[in-house]
Amino acid sequence: MEKNGQYQKTIYACFIAYIVQAIVNNFAPLLFLTFQNTYQIPLSSITVLVTVNFGLQLAVDLASVGFVDKVGYRVSMLAAHLCAAAGILSLAFLPELLPDPFWGLLLSVVIYAVGGGLLEVLVSPVMEACPTAHKEKAMSLLHSFYCWGHVGVVLLSTLFFQVFGIENWKILSCIWALVPLANFFLFARAPIASLLKEGEKGYSIRELAGKKLFWIFLLMMVCAGASEQSVSQWASAFAEQGLGVGKMAGDLAGPMAFAVFMGSSRAFYGKFGDRIHLDRFMTGSSLLCVASYLCICLVPGPVTGFLGCALCGLSVGIMWPGTFSKAAAALPRGGTALFALLALAGDLGCSGGPTLTGMVSSHFGDDLRKGILAAVIFPVLMTVLIISGRGEAGKTRR
Repeated sequence: MEKNGQYQKTIYACFIAYIVQAIVNNFAPLLFLTFQNTYQIPLSSITVLVTVNFGLQLAVDLASVGFVDKVGYRVSMLAAHLCAAAGILSLAFLPELLPDPFWGLLLSVVIYAVGGGLLEVLVSPVMEACPTAHKEKAMSLLHSFYCWGHVGVVLLSTLFFQVFGIENWKILSCIWALVPLANFFLFARAPIASLLKEGEKGYSIRELAGKKLFWIFLLMMVCAGASEQSVSQWASAFAEQGLGVGKMAGDLAGPMAFAVFMGSSRAFYGKFGDRIHLDRFMTGSSLLCVASYLCICLVPGPVTGFLGCALCGLSVGIMWPGTFSKAAAALPRGGTALFALLALAGDLGCSGGPTLTGMVSSHFGDDLRKGILAAVIFPVLMTVLIISGRGEAGKTRR
């Protein structure tokens, strides 16, 4: 990635913004059982917190098409960080201040979900607009920071709980809120370039909808999100149920291994992407993803199961940022609408993939192997779409 002194601050701020996104999505779930025991909240209500978080982020993805260009990227980015900081901080106070602790938790989730949804839409286009060489490399490296943030949140939070006790989680909530607050000040001074050339107008949603390539990229994002989360969301449960290991070992060897390998894949392409053909790398990764699913589902034994989870993380790493990069290059006037709709499609995949896995598993007596096997359709379809997109892009250039 080309070093550009003027925009280096912006690039670092974008990296930290994805760490903020990881805090938003992964800190509160570590406390679900604590919330249940401390506030006597039933598990069904705890589940509502997850649904509201991701559901509201989807709504913000869609709504942002109408207001981000009007208020500007800087104002939107600053608002995203303030919402993230306020929501995470509120977890420590609102449950005690409101008559029903559940409503305090829910309001906190609503606040930081707005921030998370905005970050989902804003960070990639702000990074894409930075004047860097090999934008595919920069995009892949950027998205690796979500993985490192995920790993950091789990490991550092676990260490804090071990040293200071889970009962002091409110202090940790205040500490994590400092990350988006600090990045707020970094973004306040960082230069933000425009995605479009001067005088150029971005595509409307109707114009985008009229382009076949747009629909291919949209489906690729659905498959990217589903391929990733169909395993990631069920990795811990699969390790306990299907591989017969304890929860701590399952969490570390399942979701943690997945996140580390996914981050490594993105960092690898971020370092060496200028020497690697993106389409070939994505095609090979999709085929490896198919193999990892089959390894998880069809090959018995805990070692191969863990290996399959790790390989899945490695293989899906390039799918999300690679699709963003391909779409930005093929539809250079896509603007905010393109990135917002791609984020929306990716989040739909993140929701739909695990849902399919869970439904099929339930149908076969809670057999997660069967559920994950059904979800292999997503990396298979991803492979087909990459090849189709390459052919359609060739036609467009001719």
